[in-house]
Amino acid sequence: MGRIILTGDRPTGKLHLGHYVGSLRNRVIIQNTWEYDRMFVFIADVQALTDNADNPEKVRQNIIEVALDYLSCGLDPSKVTIFIQSMIPELHEMTQFFSNLVTVQRLQRNPTVKSEMAQRGFHDGAEDDNRRGLPVGFFTYPISQAADICAFKSTTVPVGADQEPMLEQCREIVRSFNTTYAPVLVEPEIYLPANMVCRRLPGTDGKAKMSKSLGNCIYLSDDPKEMEAKVKSMFTDPGHLRVEDPGKVEGNCVFTYLDAFVEPGDFEKFWPDYASLDEVKDHYRRGGLGDMKCKKFLISVLHDRLQPIRERRHFWEQDIPGVYEILRKGSEAAREVAAATLHEMKDAMKINYFDDAALIAEQAAAYKA
Repeated sequence: MGRIILTGDRPTGKLHLGHYVGSLRNRVIIQNTWEYDRMFVFIADVQALTDNADNPEKVRQNIIEVALDYLSCGLDPSKVTIFIQSMIPELHEMTQFFSNLVTVQRLQRNPTVKSEMAQRGFHDGAEDDNRRGLPVGFFTYPISQAADICAFKSTTVPVGADQEPMLEQCREIVRSFNTTYAPVLVEPEIYLPANMVCRRLPGTDGKAKMSKSLGNCIYLSDDPKEMEAKVKSMFTDPGHLRVEDPGKVEGNCVFTYLDAFVEPGDFEKFWPDYASLDEVKDHYRRGGLGDMKCKKFLISVLHDRLQPIRERRHFWEQDIPGVYEILRKGSEAAREVAAATLHEMKDAMKINYFDDAALIAEQAAAYKA
């Protein structure tokens, strides 16, 4: 079997720089290197509805936003199958079958589920005025995610480090299915960015993670002025009050972003006073370098990275029907693959009644007078 990539995003808003350095940038590199036999990228609307069931319009409107972000970052529909999760009904059938192989206790131990429950204000006790009860769909979405991965026999899943428990849960489901029925499914491996900084880009306010719900994002679709304003207000070192004061690089958002985005040639192009980022860090640590100079350099670097993305987005915004056609064709192609996997699963589970001619003949003979 070939090497297969599967990855995706929830359509709950526009994608941001955390998505870009954590996954999107790598997806484009992967599609252009041809190291994998096939690549699937999906818009996870079913997963988004697990905590947005009362606001389906939010999910509906953001399908196009995520699709535009995909195309503007350089994902090529001729190389990558881009599809919408809910358009593949086979995924829901697989989810039901997998749910029989996972205990409630195991789901409760999943640290990613516990963390995201807390983030969204869900709890697993009785509902009250201040806290929302836990939707079953949200609680079991690791099972749904396993179905997404297994349907395409994905060998590799590029996700953030915080999703590693989800991949382990998927591997457990695969092992359980293959042991219980037949070795049909594939255990996936996680693919993490080589640059550690990119695995969890902090928000502009210095919070642990850039998050749409925290409002600390720089979006890929932000115009230049919006991006500049966000960088200028970015959290730095609160103890670096004067230019001459020694400053801390660790925990300083500006330097974290520079670590994630600076490429060879940026200093020659935008800040020839320095030869490398290490020189800038050394100067900042010993004092004499102001925050605004560092922020202006970051702004120049981000403009350079984001301008081609903005241009491609503008191009695709002029052909929204064409974007939906890409999603339709991708969903049709993805469904063919998922249907073939589901057929194999049903054969292994011995619920392929109408296809099993031997079973029918055997029972016919047994009941014949």
